[in-house]
Amino acid sequence: MEKMTVKELIERLEKELIRMGYAEATLNYYRVNWKRIVAHFEKIGEDYFTESTAMDYVDSKCDFFKKEQADELTQSNIYLFRIVRMMGDFQQHGTVLRRYSRSLSRVNDPLNREMIEKFGVYCKNSEYSVSTCKSYVRTAENFLCFIEAHDITLSTLEAVDLTAFVKTLLGYSYKMVEFVLCGTRAFLRFAHSENAVSADLSDSLPNIQTRKQTRIPSVWEKADLIKLLKAIDRGNPSGKRDYAMILLAARNGMRSIDVKHLRFSNFNWSENYFEFTQSKTGHLVRLPLLKDVGWAIIEYIKTGRPDSDSPYVFLRHLAPIAPFSDEDHLHQIIVKYMKLAKLPISDKKKVGMHSLRHTLATTLMENEASIEDIAGILGQQSTESTPIYLKSSLKLLRECSLNPDISAEVTDSGVK
Repeated sequence: MEKMTVKELIERLEKELIRMGYAEATLNYYRVNWKRIVAHFEKIGEDYFTESTAMDYVDSKCDFFKKEQADELTQSNIYLFRIVRMMGDFQQHGTVLRRYSRSLSRVNDPLNREMIEKFGVYCKNSEYSVSTCKSYVRTAENFLCFIEAHDITLSTLEAVDLTAFVKTLLGYSYKMVEFVLCGTRAFLRFAHSENAVSADLSDSLPNIQTRKQTRIPSVWEKADLIKLLKAIDRGNPSGKRDYAMILLAARNGMRSIDVKHLRFSNFNWSENYFEFTQSKTGHLVRLPLLKDVGWAIIEYIKTGRPDSDSPYVFLRHLAPIAPFSDEDHLHQIIVKYMKLAKLPISDKKKVGMHSLRHTLATTLMENEASIEDIAGILGQQSTESTPIYLKSSLKLLRECSLNPDISAEVTDSGVK
């Protein structure tokens, strides 16, 4: 978008938030903070908005960068940061990106809303997994919100409009960009089949150049993982629950969403196994019920789980008592016990539940388990993504450099 003064930017942004259906109370909260930001720019004699100058204001109000480094940001600090990020994104792209309004339906046009509903049915009928259906529908909503904000309709959509939308993905991880592009292509093909667009524009969607699998998976040192588990207070109900959930990720390599979706009916206690349908792949996976994992789950069910008729094993312990939401990635649970164990927390290393899955895969590979076996344990659809765990093991990397038989099997795209 063109260069705008702070006041012009806020005026346009406010109109967009009103169009998107933001509540009056929320708008008033934004207006109070916008007024303060304007006052800051006027105080230093700046007419035009820049995100760096706005962040100087945020830092002056709450010592933001120091708190961020120490992992001591409060919710109000984060809200103020998001207001500035929203302004910066709107200045650049002319739309409000999804991370600021996850709970809102931001599509106004009734025809577009109907298209989203139909697309959701199409995804289910195509037998996409539950998580893929939700993500594709959310992607379609983001895309339609973007074109509405730019006064574009599906019937007038052109390839140049797709380029503008893809630019909003700059800076995201490879996996996120890849998934959004896949979802957008699926929606464009569907829209064409419904005669909502005159041509199939799915092939016109540009790619963002980014290298695949450049990130080294985050893995835990054995000693740190032991410290993490020892920091959990297994004498209280929440501790019993958290211990069992973390063990399922660390010992069985389960994704957090599958841990949250575990039901009592998934367990065969007499034969020591449990099976479930993976949310990501839609495939049925059977895993052994390891002794320590099994006893941790039993202890939670018998002496820690709140009274509830819910079929799900793991529940939130704060009212209302209910299963975890799909949006809760349980990252906060890991961070809580890392702090108790006095383990370092760094932005350069991911420490969520998924890092425990990475650790199991790397350990299996170091113990010379086959690629096929590892993929089977992790429930991966193919063996193509499994060799990425080679990057996280210095031991295996050394073997590759010293052993010509091993290195000959490794290419840029993985293991042959």
